[in-house]
Amino acid sequence: MHITLISLDNWGLNKHIAVDLEKQGHTVRHIDFNTFKYKYPSVFHKVYNVILKAFFKTNLKHQHYGKEIINELKKNNQIQDVILTIKGDFITPESILEFKKYTKKSIGFFNDNIYRCPKIKRVLHSFDDVFSFEKEDCTNYNLKFASNWIYNSENTNNTDEHEYDVFNISSIDKRLPILKRIAANLASQHSKFKFIVYDKKQKDNDQNITYIKSHMPLSEVNHYINRSKVLLDINRLGQSGLTFRVFESLGLEKKLITTNADIKNYDFYNPNNILVIDEKNPIIPMEFFENDYEKIPNSILEKYTLKGWTNHVILKGNSL
Repeated sequence: MHITLISLDNWGLNKHIAVDLEKQGHTVRHIDFNTFKYKYPSVFHKVYNVILKAFFKTNLKHQHYGKEIINELKKNNQIQDVILTIKGDFITPESILEFKKYTKKSIGFFNDNIYRCPKIKRVLHSFDDVFSFEKEDCTNYNLKFASNWIYNSENTNNTDEHEYDVFNISSIDKRLPILKRIAANLASQHSKFKFIVYDKKQKDNDQNITYIKSHMPLSEVNHYINRSKVLLDINRLGQSGLTFRVFESLGLEKKLITTNADIKNYDFYNPNNILVIDEKNPIIPMEFFENDYEKIPNSILEKYTLKGWTNHVILKGNSL
């Protein structure tokens, strides 16, 4: 099949979809519109964009993304079998509708929820099929469900020794107070942990947290993950969809601490491997670190691998 992947790949996670599809024998092109930088031509354009966003629910940057993506699609010398767009809420609905000129089927996938990103609603009608990792959005807007995926199952740490008991990396947002409470609990028990927060302004000086001012490459993130025994996942307010931290733990067979209680409803949930904590009073018993990880049956794990995910979202029902 001829497949084009369009995504805002700011963390470098989506490129793994393209790589896996190529391994399966498909002809794949990845248009990463995170690389399409927009610069205001003048101060007037910057002011004009404020008005557009406030009153017309559009954005010069999103218009720019759409135009550049369409320019790239025009370079295809063949109609695509599928165009998959991830984070289509950063593109105008008009542009996404135009994608259909270049493909037999246009699919959208969202791993943000509409509660946090209401602009998702504006583009839902622009696709032939829409998948979301948020079960409530699937119910409310008649979308198809698809979780995130396991992108890494190779642990480069060749020993059983771990530098950290717990690791987490996240962007600065309303989850920070929860992260601080968890850090305080672990510090009181003399646990070794590494918590990294991406914050451009970096005003906080909490000694339990390392602040960085630029995005950390995924290869470096994986370096910390491999040196850690347990991963920490904190879900955003109003979100029950599972983050990539969950699937990193699955792929690398590492234990997980999470504030997302909905994880108990997934078939891979095992209380030996996954500790669900109360974000208001995050007590982490040290006994959780003592038992070894219990392997998940391959019959369950397969659906969360890249091959299982691409089969469910892209290939199923679209084979020629």
